[in-house]
Amino acid sequence: MATILPNINSSSTKMTTGERRFGQRLEKFLEDDYLCWFDVPVGDARRYPDFIILHPGRGLLFLEVKDWKLPTIQSMNHQTFTLLTPNGVINQPNPIEQARQCAYQVVNKLKRDKALAQPEGKHKGGLVCPYGYGVVFTNISRKQLQAALGEDGESVLPAHLVICQDEILEKCDSEEFQQRLWSMFNYQFPQKLSLPQIDRIRAHLFPEIRIGAGTIDLFASPTDDSIKPVDVPDIVKVMDMQQEQLARSFGEGHRVVHGVAGSGKTLILGFRCWYLAQTQSKPILVLCYNMSLAAKLRVFIRDKGIVEQVQVYHFHDWCGQQLRSYHVDTIKSDAPVWERQVLSVIQGVEQGLIPRAQYGAVLIDEGHDFEAEWLTLIVQMIDPETNSLLLLYDDAQSIYKKKNSLSFTLSSVGIQARGRTSILKLNYRNTREILHFAFDFAKDYLQEKDADEDSVPLVKPEMAGKSGTVPVFRLLPNRTQELAFIRACLQKWHDDGVAWSDMVVIYCHHQFGEALLRELNQYAIPAIWMGDKKNRRNYDPAENKVLLVTRQSSKGLEFPRVIVAGLGSLNDDDDTKPEEARLLYVAMTRAQEYLLLTASNNNHYTQQFSVGS
Repeated sequence: MATILPNINSSSTKMTTGERRFGQRLEKFLEDDYLCWFDVPVGDARRYPDFIILHPGRGLLFLEVKDWKLPTIQSMNHQTFTLLTPNGVINQPNPIEQARQCAYQVVNKLKRDKALAQPEGKHKGGLVCPYGYGVVFTNISRKQLQAALGEDGESVLPAHLVICQDEILEKCDSEEFQQRLWSMFNYQFPQKLSLPQIDRIRAHLFPEIRIGAGTIDLFASPTDDSIKPVDVPDIVKVMDMQQEQLARSFGEGHRVVHGVAGSGKTLILGFRCWYLAQTQSKPILVLCYNMSLAAKLRVFIRDKGIVEQVQVYHFHDWCGQQLRSYHVDTIKSDAPVWERQVLSVIQGVEQGLIPRAQYGAVLIDEGHDFEAEWLTLIVQMIDPETNSLLLLYDDAQSIYKKKNSLSFTLSSVGIQARGRTSILKLNYRNTREILHFAFDFAKDYLQEKDADEDSVPLVKPEMAGKSGTVPVFRLLPNRTQELAFIRACLQKWHDDGVAWSDMVVIYCHHQFGEALLRELNQYAIPAIWMGDKKNRRNYDPAENKVLLVTRQSSKGLEFPRVIVAGLGSLNDDDDTKPEEARLLYVAMTRAQEYLLLTASNNNHYTQQFSVGS
C-alpha cells in the first residue's frame, strides 16, 4: 500500500470527490515503496500540483486531477480549456501544460544539487531519476474523451499522458493502473534512487521538513544564477516518513502525541507551528516547562521564519507575562512566587480580568510535566473557532512530579483526546548502544504500560538501527581529578575537530556546575553555565560554547557528545531512586553519538554503571 501524505481521511475536507477516489486507487494499487503527496506546496515558491508520486525505481511523477465533466468543456486547445461553470464561462490552463510546467520547474531546480544530477553519460547534468507528468479526468471516460478530441486530439491531450474515469475504477487491475502511470515517462534509468537521494529530493521539495538550518533553497525567487549547479551539504537531514505523515495529517481540533525520547516530537511541533502560521490570523502559543528548552524552541521558530506569528514561553514566564500585560496583581501569600503567579492568572481568567481565547492555536511540549490546573487554564486560551491544540508527552521523562504518570485524565482538563492520539516509539536520536545502556539502567522504573486514549501510556522506546560507541563510565579518585578529566576530554574532542557547541556536560548538583565552570575558564575553554537564569533565558544552541546544565534543564536538548558528571554525589535513599533514575535516563538520552559518565565517589548508581560499562 502506498503512503499518501497527508493521509486521505485528514484531507477529506479539501479533496474533491475525484481527487479522493484517485488517492484511494493510488493507496490500493501501488506498493509500499511509493510515496505520494496530495496538494502539498513545493519549495518556498509554494506551487501546488495535485499529486506528486516518488518511487526509487520509477522516479518523479506530477499529476493534475480534474473533476470536469465533458458537457462543461466548451472548447480546448494545447494551451487553454474554456469551461462553462455556475459563475459563467472561464478559461483554465490545459492541465497537461499545467503539469508539464510544474514538472519542468521542479526538475530544473532539483538538478542544481550536484548530488541529484547525472554525473556522466548522455544524460550528464540531468536529474538523477526519470520524471513524468500527466492528467487524470475523474468524470470523463476514455471513449468520451477520444470522441470529443477528434483528429487533433494528440496535440491537445496526448493519450499516454491521460488517465480517464473508467481506468480508476475500484475493480481495475493494479498492473494496468500502474502501467498507465508509467507510460507518462519518456525514459527509464537502470539504477534506483538511494535513501539519501530520496531524502535530498524531499528536503528540496518540502523545506518545512528539513532538520536544522543551512540547506540551500533551490526554489527561492529566481535569479541569474537559478540554473547553475550549487553545492549542497553532503548530508541533508529531514523528518522520517512517519513523522512527516503524522505532522501533515493532524487535521483540526485537539491532538495528543505520546513519543519516546528522541522520537522527533519537537520536530513535529516545529512543523505544526510552520503549518499553522500559514493559516492562522491569531497568534500561536508554544509552551514548555523548562527555560532552556524554551530558549531552544525560540531559535527553532526563528529558523523557520515564523517569529512574528509564534510566541514561545516556558509556562511560568507566560504566567508572568499575562499578569503584566493585563495589570493583574500577584496574590500575596507565603507560597513561592511562581505558584502565586499561576494562581493569580487562574483567578484573573475566572474574574474576567485576563481574556480567554487569545490564541489561534496552542502547542505544549513536555506535557508530562504540566499540572492539571495548568492544562485547564491553557485550554481556555484557545480560540473556540479554531480549537487547535497539540500536546506532546513522554511519561518516561516526567521528572517534576512524585508520581510516575498523570493523576488525572486528559478529558478532565478539557483535552479531547479520544480518537486523536498518536504514539511514536522509534528513537532516532541515540545510537543503539546509548539507548540500550540508558534503558537497561532505568528499566525497573520505566515499565511499559498501556492506557486508554484519555490517559497517558508509558511507551518503551524502539531502536531505529544506528550503531556507535558503547557508553563509558569513569570513577576518579576525587572531585578535583574528576573536573580535570572532564576538561581534558572536552579539549581532546575539540582538538579532534568537534565543535564546542556539540558538547554538553550534564551535572547533578549546582556546586559541581560552578566548580566545572571555574575549571574550564582557567583553561580558556568557552562554556555557558545554565545555572545563571539569564543564560537559561538567552541560550542559543548555535553559540560555539560547551553547555553546562543540570539534568532537569537538559530536557528537550540533544548533543553529539554528552558527559553526565558528578554521579558520586547522588542520594542512595530508596525513596529517591525512581526520581534519580528518571533524571539520569533523561540526561543519558541527550547523547546522539557518544556518552561518558563520571563520578568521584561510590554509591548505588556508580556500582550499576561499573557493571554495565
